[in-house]
Amino acid sequence: MKIIVQPNYQDLSTAAANKVVDIMQASPKPLCCIASGDSPRGLYQALVRKNKEENLDISHWQFVGLDEWLGMNATDQGSCVHMLENELVKPLGLLPHQICLFDGRTKNPLQECSRVEDFIQQHDGMDIAILGLGLNGHLGLNEPGTSFTARAHVSDISASTQSVGQKYFSAETSLTKGITLGLGSLMEAKNILLIVSGEKKASIIKRVIEGEIDTDVPASILQKHPSCYIFIDNSAAQLLSKTDSTK
Repeated sequence: MKIIVQPNYQDLSTAAANKVVDIMQASPKPLCCIASGDSPRGLYQALVRKNKEENLDISHWQFVGLDEWLGMNATDQGSCVHMLENELVKPLGLLPHQICLFDGRTKNPLQECSRVEDFIQQHDGMDIAILGLGLNGHLGLNEPGTSFTARAHVSDISASTQSVGQKYFSAETSLTKGITLGLGSLMEAKNILLIVSGEKKASIIKRVIEGEIDTDVPASILQKHPSCYIFIDNSAAQLLSKTDSTK
């Protein structure tokens, strides 16, 4: 793990966006896994700004979605795809062939899982996976107890994640199941970029980085990844015993 500590969320997001561009530009046909949620939102905004200011050539970039609430897709405000469409896909002007996102409204979830996994394989794997960290240590919708070798699958959503997820919706919404890339899928990405910010994440990121590798904390498996970058702000890093780098 390489831990990059930044003073605040804005600086963290800018630094993370720069790392994403560096990795994507180094590959002739790069594939990036994109998470929804509050954690990567600043990164996406920084990436959109960088694209406009530097006129990046992103015509060969490809993107795959991390997860979705089961029963939802881009037509549902508050869904993962709805957020990604508005925060990244449309602002970057990405074309349909550049994007593969989970359709949570599918009638055949297992087939949908295979479709997304096949997209990744057809593009020779993910060059980078952008991830946020759940308060219970989840990655995507891989909740505590998920096997470290799991592929894309339908997951049961924990009570805490259901509660936190309500913030994305204007009214109380049932969030009992999700569809997500598995931990085994994510660990095959050439690079992983984890975004962690805010005091509320301080306890769980300490367990992720310094605790035992255990399925009770799904993100702890990242300790075994050969190229994992953790971009973290001072508030989230306050309980860590040490950090590898600050830049």
